[in-house]
Order: sequence, then C-alpha cells, then structure tokens
Amino acid sequence: MKLNKILKWGMVVLILVSVALLVWGFVSGFATPKPNQVALPPTNALLTWAAIMILLALFCWIVIGLFVSIKNNPKSLVKMGIVLVGIAVLCFVAYLFAKGGAPVGYNGKAYSESIYKMSDTVLNLTMITGIGAILAIVVGEIRLAIANKK
Repeated sequence: MKLNKILKWGMVVLILVSVALLVWGFVSGFATPKPNQVALPPTNALLTWAAIMILLALFCWIVIGLFVSIKNNPKSLVKMGIVLVGIAVLCFVAYLFAKGGAPVGYNGKAYSESIYKMSDTVLNLTMITGIGAILAIVVGEIRLAIANKK
C-alpha cells in the first residue's frame, strides 16, 4: 500500500513538472534559435525532460518487469534474457545497415559521421519495427480466419 502511494505521488510530480515545462515553453515562445545557438532554453529544457522521461520509463519497465517476473516465476528470467538479447541483436543489425552519410539535398550545418550513422540506425529500427507490426497484424488476421473457419 505504501509503494502505491509513493508511485502515485511520484507520477503526480512528474506530470506537474512536465506541464510546467510545457507552459513555460509556450509562454516564452518556441522561437527559431539564432545561427550560433543550438536551441533556445525552453526547447532545450523540453527536449532534455523528454529524454529523462523516456529513460525513466525504460528503467521502470525493465526493473519492475524484472522484479515481478522473478517474484512470480523465476524461470521467466530466461525468457526475458532472450528478449533483451533479441532486441540488442536487432539494434546491432540496424546499426550495421546504417549508411551514415549526410542526407541527400541537405545544405545545413554538417555534423559528424557518427551522428549520421546513429540517425540512420534509428530510421532503420523504425522501418524494421513498422514492417514487423504490419506483418504481425496480417499473420494474426490470417491465423484468426483459419481458426474461425474450422
């Protein structure tokens, strides 16, 4: 019961900080930065907070999932390990297929080769997961149609 209260109030604090940052950004304006600036303070703060929230969500997903699976079924730890290794292999394959060159027709500021490689990796992961989702939907519907036909 005490853990529920802690999680509930922690969630309220995170939501309030998120709303406060969003309001601050809209009040001060999300204007275009000057040529020598990377981003304006509200935009920088909002992007940093978004990254913190994503990392916090991933951490909670893994740690809480690990805790619950060990508590309920210790043998499920093997399954979770296989899934994590599969995700790591998928990321590695996406990294291997990433070209890493500057975007075609891009005339802006040049970035390092590693930034282009990482952005291509993320695009490859997006494409792979999108295709996987579409295939899962199609295969699921076909299996459902076959099961209902019998």
